[in-house]
Amino acid sequence: MSDPLIPRTPSAYDYPLLIKNLLFCPVVDNPDQEIVYRDFYRGTYRTLRERVRRLASALTGLGVKPGDTVAVMDWDSHRYLELFFAVPMIGAVLHTINVRLSPEQILYTIDHAEDDLLLVNSEFLPILEQIRGRLDAVQGYVLLTDEAKSPETAIPFLGEYEALLAAASPEFAFPDFDENTRATTFYTTGTTGMPKGVYFSHRQLVLHTFGVMTALSTAVGHGTFRRTDVYLPITPMFHVHAWGMPYVATMLGVKQVYPGRYVPDHLLDLIEREKVTFSHCVPTILHMLLKHPHAERIDLSGWKVIIGGAAMSRTLCLEALRRGIDVFTGYGMSETCPILSFSHLTPEMLELSPEEQATIRCKTGQALPLVDLRVAGADLREMPRDGVSSGEIVVRTPWLTQGYLKDHKASERLWEGGYLHTGDVAVRDGLGYVRITDRTKDVIKVAGEWVSSLELEDIIAHHPAVAEVAVIGQPDEKWGERPLALVVAKPGEAGRVTEKELAHHVREYADKGVVSKQVVLVRVHLVEAIDKTSVGKTNKVALREKYL
Repeated sequence: MSDPLIPRTPSAYDYPLLIKNLLFCPVVDNPDQEIVYRDFYRGTYRTLRERVRRLASALTGLGVKPGDTVAVMDWDSHRYLELFFAVPMIGAVLHTINVRLSPEQILYTIDHAEDDLLLVNSEFLPILEQIRGRLDAVQGYVLLTDEAKSPETAIPFLGEYEALLAAASPEFAFPDFDENTRATTFYTTGTTGMPKGVYFSHRQLVLHTFGVMTALSTAVGHGTFRRTDVYLPITPMFHVHAWGMPYVATMLGVKQVYPGRYVPDHLLDLIEREKVTFSHCVPTILHMLLKHPHAERIDLSGWKVIIGGAAMSRTLCLEALRRGIDVFTGYGMSETCPILSFSHLTPEMLELSPEEQATIRCKTGQALPLVDLRVAGADLREMPRDGVSSGEIVVRTPWLTQGYLKDHKASERLWEGGYLHTGDVAVRDGLGYVRITDRTKDVIKVAGEWVSSLELEDIIAHHPAVAEVAVIGQPDEKWGERPLALVVAKPGEAGRVTEKELAHHVREYADKGVVSKQVVLVRVHLVEAIDKTSVGKTNKVALREKYL
């Protein structure tokens, strides 16, 4: 046969990998299983499907067309889950806005993504009212609220979410289209300057769902995710699709519990009341929950928790294990959809002591199915798997962003040599477990959110008592990292360069919306001079060696 392609019957159906099939053709069809949002909503998968159809009818009734971008500003809720499906299923693009960004950054992302419709929680109306006059593309707004009474605002809403759904048709025929159609977009702050947009297709999200589901469902002895679990995300749904786990949960037909804003009391109450067995979060969240006064009265044994977004410390891991929590690491980044690896243990490893297990559970882990993950040298050749030889983590897998939105040069750098470059330096052992040892960039990760050291340096340098400053990330048990400002004071001004004074100084910029509020966690250390390289640049490698 000269043509290697399979012959096609003209009437054969070409099945596209679309998000609608995650909802309507799941692994486990569990129509009466519950979907819960705090104390405000309790529905089922049957009602989820109806509400997704109603939402699609409502959105198209508001003029949303295939290719349009629908943006959302909300906390984790049943509404967000419905939007995860309905928006891309009608051929539109879902833009999940990071509500933790500064107002100026939010304005930038809305304009850069060219959002057509914006759904906003009433809690974020002050931000929207502040920036609305400068939004160029947005054609309409929809209100999301948990309150019976509508808020007073000058925003000309097209309607309130629940009212729009109630008035919409419960029938909607979701179309087929190319599986490579863009489904979602959001912005990463893991680089200097303004956030960069990444994007993912239906095909990528479907394959990511299957890859994650396969890894979790085939784990032996711990870290499993199955139909009998109760799922509570504690990673924001605006952050890389809540690590893609709501799609996995829906495919498995598990009970889903959405917490809204992350308040420790409420989270612990939900975990206890709804009998939650599976979650994921950054180390900061788990640390806060375990240190909360109410945590000791709650039985957390059997709770499975994926830790990601920042490195999990041995101290946190051991405390979680002491409480009976099955904690392990998941690794990825915004550009990778995000999950690339899990630190699952083998049955033999589960026989080890907690101290020995912690060493493995805190590692970056082993690559998921379909993930070609390399620890590579500058020539992209894989380094020896000896646990010592270091290189950059580079990857190929079906679910990687194909670039940064409207940024060709940055996209080329991201994909240099045909592999996506993570910027993480790591080693790999003979069993395939990866362990990150450093980052190639100088951004700082505070509570799972990126803070640009360069932006913070610029702000601190504006203080009248500061002559020179360099900011590095300092490991922190609670926050993952905190900014450490190494400051050279102007002559006679050392007394003014205090942690309290500089925290107040940077807070003024955060309150103006120039930078995110995580910068107020800055620590300050007075130094005589800032180490420089031979070409006069700040030598942050030397600074880390000296001060960390």
